[in-house]
Amino acid sequence: MTTDGNRLRPQDLLRVTTYHSGDAVVLAVSGEVDLLSAPVLGKEITAALDGVPALLVIDLTDVSFLASIGITALLEARRQAQPGTQVRVVAPAQSVVERTLRLTGLIEALAVTSTRADALAG
Repeated sequence: MTTDGNRLRPQDLLRVTTYHSGDAVVLAVSGEVDLLSAPVLGKEITAALDGVPALLVIDLTDVSFLASIGITALLEARRQAQPGTQVRVVAPAQSVVERTLRLTGLIEALAVTSTRADALAG
């Protein structure tokens, strides 16, 4: 519940903005990725992959919390991607997200970079 007595909605916790950069699609994610909001991220990932981009960048720079279900959404992105689509995740060095991904051993599997520019450069 919010302070005004209304139910908390997923879009209150998480915002995903889509950008196009050449052959790449960038999903700029901000907020918290948890049980309530992870489906929002999953839906945006699926929509981006439907266009079969050469590169999908999931930028988690502005994510303050990443639950295990959010990690599952990132792994699903890799699984759903067509053979010609690369998936990269942006998690700034020493951020909560980078630490979570490092502790789970997924830095290499998710092709994590510390900046969006690095992810786009390849």
